[in-house]
Amino acid sequence: YRRRLPQVSWNQVCSMNLVAELLCLSACLTTLTCDRVYVHPFNLFSFKKGTCEELENQVPERKKTFVPVSIESQTTPSYEDDPNKEKLEAQRRSGQGQQALSYLKESVHFLGMRFYSTLREARQGQNLLLSPTSLYGSLVSFYLGASNQTAANLQGLLGFAPPSGDPDCISRVFGQEVFSMLRMIENLVKSREEELQFSKMLCVFSAPGVPLSLRFVQDLLPSADALYARAVDFTNPSEAVKQVNTFMEAKSNGQKLISSFSICFSVDVKQASRLEEAQEFWVDSDTKVMVPMLSFVGTFNYKTDASGTFSVIEVPISKTMLLVLLQPINDSDVELPLQSLPWLQQLSPREIKLTLPELTIEGSSDLQELLDNMELPTLLGKGADLSRISDANLTVGKVINKAFFKLTSDGTGQPEDPTAQKEDTVFLDITLNKPFLLAVFEETTRAMLFLGRVTNPLQGL
Repeated sequence: YRRRLPQVSWNQVCSMNLVAELLCLSACLTTLTCDRVYVHPFNLFSFKKGTCEELENQVPERKKTFVPVSIESQTTPSYEDDPNKEKLEAQRRSGQGQQALSYLKESVHFLGMRFYSTLREARQGQNLLLSPTSLYGSLVSFYLGASNQTAANLQGLLGFAPPSGDPDCISRVFGQEVFSMLRMIENLVKSREEELQFSKMLCVFSAPGVPLSLRFVQDLLPSADALYARAVDFTNPSEAVKQVNTFMEAKSNGQKLISSFSICFSVDVKQASRLEEAQEFWVDSDTKVMVPMLSFVGTFNYKTDASGTFSVIEVPISKTMLLVLLQPINDSDVELPLQSLPWLQQLSPREIKLTLPELTIEGSSDLQELLDNMELPTLLGKGADLSRISDANLTVGKVINKAFFKLTSDGTGQPEDPTAQKEDTVFLDITLNKPFLLAVFEETTRAMLFLGRVTNPLQGL
C-alpha cells in the first residue's frame, strides 16, 4: 500500500528555562512517500500489544526516582553503571531487521538534511558541521522522557506515526529499539578500527535535590559509551557553566536539568600523504589562506551531476568509514536535496589524484532555534510534558548540539607523487581549494554520521 508519513518536523545539548533546564543532542524529521508492499515502520520498532499492556502495568517501576550526586563527587554512583554494557546486541540480520535499519537510516538522513538546510541559510560564509545520527538520538531521549501529547508529537517528528492512530508502546519500548539500531551503526564503525577515535558521551546535570526517574536514566544507558548524571548549583550561572565544562572536558579526554550528548570522530588516514608546503585555499574570490593539504591517489567513485552544478567523490578513510566530498562548480552554493538518492547514487570508479585540506572542524547549533525556524517552536517548549524524566515541572529552553570531526595523516602513507608509480594511468586531478561540502558514512549501512560545509579550513583553529 502507499506509505505517506506527515512532514514533521544530539556532541552536546543544553536547555534552559525559569523552571528547569535541559540540554540534549539530536533532532530529526522525515517525509517519505513510495509505493510498495512492506511492514509499516511503526510495527518494526514496537512490541506486540500484550507486551505493551504488561509494560504499562509496571507503574511502580517507572515511578522509582533518585537524586543525582554532586558534580564534585569523586565516586561513581550505581545508577551510572550499565550491567549490560559489555553485552553488545547482536546485529539483526533478518529481513525485517534490515528493513527497520533501512527506514531508520533514511529518517536520520532526511532530518539531518533539513537541519543542514536551516543552518546553511543562517550561517553564510561559516564552517558547518552536524551529526544527524546524534541529533536523531537526542530527540529520541526527549521522547523517552515525554508523556501524553508531547510523546505523540515527538513520535510523529521521528517519523513513526501508528498506522491506525493507536499509539501502542510509545516512549520507552520504541525508544530503546531505536537506540539499539543507532548503537548498532556506531558499533559497526568501531568494530574493525583499533586506532579510530570515535566516542559518544551523555551527561545529565540537574539542580541539587531534583529527583530524576531511574527508568529514564536506565533507558538512556545503552545510547552512549558513558553516561553521567550529576547535580549542579545553578544559582550562580557562570560558576555552573565553569563546573560543567570542566567536568565534561575531564570525562572526555531553581529546578534545572541539563542533558548533554557529545560525539567526536578523529581519523589518521594511512593511505594519505601530507604535502610538504601549505597550499592556497580560496575562501572567496578575493580572499585566500595558506593551509596544510593531504593527497590521496587511487580508484575512487566519482560523478558530475547532469546539470553540471557539482561533482561528487567518495573516499574510504578507514576500514568502516566513507568520506563523501561534494565540490560546487563555478562557485555555486549547492543546496542539497533532502533525499539521499540524487547525489549519492550513480557514481563510477575513476583513477583520481585528490588534494584536500587537513580538517579539524567543530559545529554547534541550538536545537530549539532550529525547530523555531522549522515552525515547530512549541515541540519541546513551554508546556511540554516531560513527566517521565522527573515529577518536577521541567521545560526545555536552549538546546546546544556539538559535533567534532578531524581528518589528518601521519605522513607515512604514500610518497609525495604516487602517480609517478603508474606512468601509463591517466589520473583525474581534483583539488579542493575552495569551499566544499562533506559527509561521513558508515560503510556497511551507509548511515550518515556527519554532514558539513568547509568554507575556511583554518576557521576555529
